[in-house]
Amino acid sequence: MDGTTREQSGSGARRYVPIADHGLIGDLRSVALVGVDGTIDWYCCPSFDSPSVFGAILDAERGGCFELAAAVPARTKQFYFPDTNVLITRFYTEDGVGEVQDFMPVAGEPSDEGRHRLIRRVLCVRGALPFRTRVAPRFGYGSVPHTVHVTGDLAVFDCADLSLALTATVPLEADGPDVRADFKLAEGETAVFALDQVGGELTPRRCACAEAEEQFAATVRYWRNWLSSSRYRGRWREMVHRSALTLKLLTYAPTGAIVAAPTTSLPESFGGERNWDYRYMWVRDAAFCVYAMLRLGFTEEAKAFMGFVSRHISPGDCKGAGPLQIMYGIDGRTDLPERELSHLEGHEGSAPVRVGNAAADQLQLDVYGALIDSIYLYDKWAEPVSSEQWDHVTALVDWVCGHWDQPDEGIWETRGGRKNFLYSRLMCWVAIERGIRMANRRGLPADLPRWQASRDSVYRRIMNSGWSSSRRAFVQHEDAEVLDAAVLMMPMAKFIAPTDPKWLSTLDSLTEDLVSDSLVYRYDPLVSPDGLHGDEGTFSICSFWYVEALTRAGRLDEASLAFEKMLTYGNHLGLYAEQISHTGEQQGNFPQAFTHLALISAAFNLDRALG
Repeated sequence: MDGTTREQSGSGARRYVPIADHGLIGDLRSVALVGVDGTIDWYCCPSFDSPSVFGAILDAERGGCFELAAAVPARTKQFYFPDTNVLITRFYTEDGVGEVQDFMPVAGEPSDEGRHRLIRRVLCVRGALPFRTRVAPRFGYGSVPHTVHVTGDLAVFDCADLSLALTATVPLEADGPDVRADFKLAEGETAVFALDQVGGELTPRRCACAEAEEQFAATVRYWRNWLSSSRYRGRWREMVHRSALTLKLLTYAPTGAIVAAPTTSLPESFGGERNWDYRYMWVRDAAFCVYAMLRLGFTEEAKAFMGFVSRHISPGDCKGAGPLQIMYGIDGRTDLPERELSHLEGHEGSAPVRVGNAAADQLQLDVYGALIDSIYLYDKWAEPVSSEQWDHVTALVDWVCGHWDQPDEGIWETRGGRKNFLYSRLMCWVAIERGIRMANRRGLPADLPRWQASRDSVYRRIMNSGWSSSRRAFVQHEDAEVLDAAVLMMPMAKFIAPTDPKWLSTLDSLTEDLVSDSLVYRYDPLVSPDGLHGDEGTFSICSFWYVEALTRAGRLDEASLAFEKMLTYGNHLGLYAEQISHTGEQQGNFPQAFTHLALISAAFNLDRALG
């Protein structure tokens, strides 16, 4: 799709590029965010949750960045090489046109497994252009000092825990802790910069123009081969495939984990405290990703996630609030202590910057339904679960049968105390009901009388205590009249018919209270305090859920219009953050898996309904 345009001064001076004015590249181990001005201002090495090397998106001065741009005033546009995660930033000047091709090769050979490489190819495609680069790593979230040694076209940045080598096809010059280069390219000429992790058995490896071209072709080939497995042929193919490619970038290949987002502390509201670290595997988010991937025909990602579940999530642990944590590290670790990095000012001055996430210790009962539903779908659409996996499922369902009626923190991870949230009850019903379906279809052993009794009890509790006669709607939690967009999942979870009068009345109430021109708020924090200060924007997953709810209710004209409106809120590359502000700007961590998986589901179901 067409790229956005941004004036580039050529001076290198800047503060913050808006959250949405970025593209994403990655190698299934980590990612980098590349601004429309050609600057990489977020990169963690060697993995998603490692400390940042470039973190200027969180502190323009202390965070570190990799600038690479035309050295004269330019307009810029950004787009993806078709059907890939190779990002191209173009510079339009009075003297010609140049472009930077950014990509991270996906490890193919076993010898490449520990090597993390970021390649930036600079091309002059018309005329002649001067370019300028500044490579300014700031290790350990900008808190760990480093040394730099430059020899011709090789620079090595060393800190206590990590070494990076920058190789180039132009001479490099040390500038304090940074490295600079100024060079000019004529039409058809190319320069290459490659940043590699080194140390131990990994030694600096030159990246000549020919090798960069080979790796470019190999990376393009990898992404196109992967995308060719998609079965989606519907109306919104470009947007759906971009979302699929984005979800794939958020997977951690060594374990099969899927991160909720690759960033931390991008603000949900500027100046507020709603800044969180999302570089972990939320059970809910990853399980929903499995649904989206299976819908499109990508079974290997689902299989890899099931492998993660089998290796790292043992129902017998029963530590903390229950047998499941709500999130895990990408390597399966359970300890994710939250702390603030007070030396960083935050994006646009929005502190605090947090790493780790204290919500890992919360009780959120809905994750049991999300996980078991994904296992049910995998068993149905991909391959039968193993006997060991079934033992895990039965242990989880048995636990849910005994604990579904306790209050919890809910899907939105509120820090205002536990409540009897309807959504949590709904997903407990899903956990038990999907377990019953699997047992019946496969003839698997289960305590069906107990499961069926518990399922029915949850159903009656929701219908009796989750329904407000005065609001004519299902509400956020028991003993309240507050609405919550999470109940949009009720028909999608097959709990209630999408044309049931009670549901249609709820849909009308949600439209009146929480919908703003197709955009949907999660809830109103003024009437449902969540223990946090500040406002938030509309929540994009809820907006796509709303499209799907309208679709299932047969209101296809409304659904189509709401979906098309949502597409206008994506950035120039079709990427979405978590939320959208009242002015239409993207807010929160970026890009957000939740949003992209909901886009896929909404597009798939709306396509099918439209015929």
